Amino acid sequence: MVLKAATEHPGYSESDRARFLDEPARRLGRTEFARDRARIIHSFALRRLAAKTQVAVPWATDFPRTRLSHSLECAQVGRELGAALGADPDLMEGACLAHDIGHPPFGHNGEEALNTVANSCGGFEGNAQSFRLLVRLEAKTVDADGISLGLNLTRASLDAATKYPWPRAINAQKFGVYDDDQTIFNWARAGAPAGAQSFEAQIMDWSDDVAYSVHDLEDALVTGQVKLADLSNDLPAIYQVATDNYMAGIELSEAEQALASLQNLSCWPKYYDGSHRSLARLKDLASQLVGRFALAAERETRDRYGEANLTRYNANLVVPRAQHVEVALLKSLAGFYIINSQNSVKRYDDEQSLIKELVEKVLATAPTSLESFFLQDWQRATTDAQKLRVVIDQVASLTDPGAIALHARLR
Repeated sequence: MVLKAATEHPGYSESDRARFLDEPARRLGRTEFARDRARIIHSFALRRLAAKTQVAVPWATDFPRTRLSHSLECAQVGRELGAALGADPDLMEGACLAHDIGHPPFGHNGEEALNTVANSCGGFEGNAQSFRLLVRLEAKTVDADGISLGLNLTRASLDAATKYPWPRAINAQKFGVYDDDQTIFNWARAGAPAGAQSFEAQIMDWSDDVAYSVHDLEDALVTGQVKLADLSNDLPAIYQVATDNYMAGIELSEAEQALASLQNLSCWPKYYDGSHRSLARLKDLASQLVGRFALAAERETRDRYGEANLTRYNANLVVPRAQHVEVALLKSLAGFYIINSQNSVKRYDDEQSLIKELVEKVLATAPTSLESFFLQDWQRATTDAQKLRVVIDQVASLTDPGAIALHARLR
């Protein structure tokens, strides 16, 4: 069989499909964005997400999502929503698979601990670490000097995976690139409006929120951490979590309306008791909520921009405020009942202490304590800040059990 060259999506230019280092395909039959998706799927960093916390500790019980299963679900939502709006499906799936690829052990709790100890070398942010993995740490392509260029993805794929397209100097809380990764970042952002997300990144961002809000609710109901009967009584506290963390400016009346709208859905369960019927109803709830939130964005965006292929910077994703509030409220259920739970405080403190001690011990015993992937970067480091960054990269790459095991060995 003779393979023909794949037909590239008409909504993207040669510049969108360019790579930092030109790397022609070894065989025909795939588009450039399909190549990107394959590189992400086969990456070491994506595999490690299978043993990293999403919200609940995944091995405390067998049901909760890991960071990998969340990324797969995000990718399914993003691929279909993107295709419906005229974006390239492989580009969308790759961006969604990669959006959390740099997150460290213990979820956002580990992220906070690493940001504290990495202050002297530029801080730590999971999204900036994801970009770093894609352009540096996940060695698939090297330049003439043997220096890793990461997965060497196309410009459009890198941009689509960038949730916060600015450095730490712009916003120290949320940023998408470290200073020493700025060269490829600037290349990927060539021609983009300053500080603006690409259309594909906006779809990825909304797909992340949809998957997170819906599936974390499902996990929490199955594990008994959320009781449906408690929601109305606890709404004022849940509302406060929503305004503090997920969507500023919501009125309490909007939160009340959002909860009422969700509870009035035909698929909303009255209880969860673990029976097959109850579990099937919960699965139906998750399916219908994902469809509700994705379809609302699709319809609103099409109403604004028409039926053309919407790509890159020719449109913005439009999400109705009502669905924004509903998603923020659902995300706040995990925030209130799990993340802010008194039962979680001791675990979070222990995890943060472990991460900080681990950085200290790896730094003190490097390079013998470094995995082979990081030895070349260590040897090239000439300052304490550069050496610390290598250690941060190593610790961030670990799975939750891997971090615990390495900490025990180095003690």
